[in-house]
Amino acid sequence: MTEVSDRYAAIADGFTARLVGVPPHGWDSPSPCSEWDARDIVTHVVNTHRRVFANVDGTEPEVVDAADDLSTAWSHANEGIRAALADVRAQTIVGGMFGEQPFESLVGRLLCADTLVHTWDLARATGQDDRLDAAAVAKAIEFLSPLDEAIRRPGGFGPKIDPPADADAQARLLCFAGRAI
Repeated sequence: MTEVSDRYAAIADGFTARLVGVPPHGWDSPSPCSEWDARDIVTHVVNTHRRVFANVDGTEPEVVDAADDLSTAWSHANEGIRAALADVRAQTIVGGMFGEQPFESLVGRLLCADTLVHTWDLARATGQDDRLDAAAVAKAIEFLSPLDEAIRRPGGFGPKIDPPADADAQARLLCFAGRAI
């Protein structure tokens, strides 16, 4: 196991816990992501996982729809990433919007940060525990901070919000990601 695979596992486990905790009536609950409900968040996270995995797998990602069985889709997407991180594929050089890098780096940077922030979104949308892994929060801040304006676009983060003066690292991350806390 590596630091990235351990961190990814902790983040994915946190997302899984929130996913299985969605009450039956909670799927249509609005989220902190404007115009997205809980179902849309999960659909986005699964599709992001599938796109990232396609980089190392060399296939076209299968797109999940909000009407699909999202729990099963998440389980398969999560298992695929974990398996790739556990074998030689972790060091496969992949491309993308952040340039060429080992697959493990892409997961450790993009996928971990995206899944972490959306774990909070899902928790907030469905009234669950919204505390995030502190070490994962620190790594997400480290990755996202230098990108700042490059990630503020349609399909990315909205404008950042000034955090309260006494904000902890999680609150600073969420405000940076444009989330009102």
